[in-house]
Amino acid sequence: MKILVVQDYLRSGGTERQSVLLANALAAAGHTATLLTFRPGGALTETVANNVTFRALQFLDLGLDWFAPGLMRAVRTAAPDLVLCLGRMANCYAGGIQHAFPTLPVVATMRTGQPLPWLFRRSLRSARHIVANSHEARDNLVAQYDVAGEKISVIHNSLVFPPASALWRNAPLRTQHGATTTTTVLLNVAMFRPEKNQRELIEIVAGLPAPLDWQLWLAGEGSARAACEQLVAEKNLGARVKFLGFRRDPTPLYCAADLAVHASWSEALSNFLIEAQAHGLLAVAYEAQGIRECFKPGRTGWVIPRHDRAAFRTTLSRRISEPEIAHAERSADARHYARTTFDPAQQVAAYLALFQKLTGSPAS
Repeated sequence: MKILVVQDYLRSGGTERQSVLLANALAAAGHTATLLTFRPGGALTETVANNVTFRALQFLDLGLDWFAPGLMRAVRTAAPDLVLCLGRMANCYAGGIQHAFPTLPVVATMRTGQPLPWLFRRSLRSARHIVANSHEARDNLVAQYDVAGEKISVIHNSLVFPPASALWRNAPLRTQHGATTTTTVLLNVAMFRPEKNQRELIEIVAGLPAPLDWQLWLAGEGSARAACEQLVAEKNLGARVKFLGFRRDPTPLYCAADLAVHASWSEALSNFLIEAQAHGLLAVAYEAQGIRECFKPGRTGWVIPRHDRAAFRTTLSRRISEPEIAHAERSADARHYARTTFDPAQQVAAYLALFQKLTGSPAS
């Protein structure tokens, strides 16, 4: 099959990582994969495999995520058997692509808990099929956007980073940041955007009981980082809250940390929580679309009602104080759940089976 994957820009976000992973896997399976972006460059450019055709519509990076000059011409030139749109901006164009090429299967995706712009909603009605990355996202499509259930397939996100050995613990990284063997390291890996809500995490940990030994590691870059750093300074938390910057591969952080923490209210099946679980990290997260499918609620993760900082702090305090043997048992359960539920080979096979159904082409 000839498959065209459309994404606006290869920034360092979870959806963009899924786009690259899928394009690479399709090419590795012997299909002709093209990854088409609106903007050139991006943090993940170097992760695109050599056997994937990679091109951008903007000759120079204008910083405009929505600007897709010559998109229909590029689709016509690629002559794909199927188009898959990933990301908010790409999905806004999915309906237009379907109208321009009515016999071409165009697959939109639902991977966000944020309100959808009009063009995105139009695409949901127009595209041949929709892939939702969680069962809750599928249910919301039916209930909120009046999309027929038979038009939607649920395919979970894939694990992007191969899980490291459960026996390896990155002690040097902990020492580098002043964490001792008794310190509980809370980890959040996400772009610094308002919707990722790292500011809320800082407010939460600022109220933890004084005797508890903890650190909060925030890995990522973005427009909201400066405000978060200012908040940390105002609360005198510089010794406890660490800003680690963008990590192309956060695996060492997963291996060094103890708990994954997540405060976004607009997330949809968090890639970060999935990766953290695969490395044995238990999770504490605010309720959001798909969050309950990232882990086993009450066992390998705890879902907190939105805005309930007190409940979040109480749960963190309990997890920090949990006996090591109980924590180890839960961690083993987390690794098994994530590695079986979000196995990349399983997810790619599900996409290929769907593509075969929509095009009538062989899956391999």
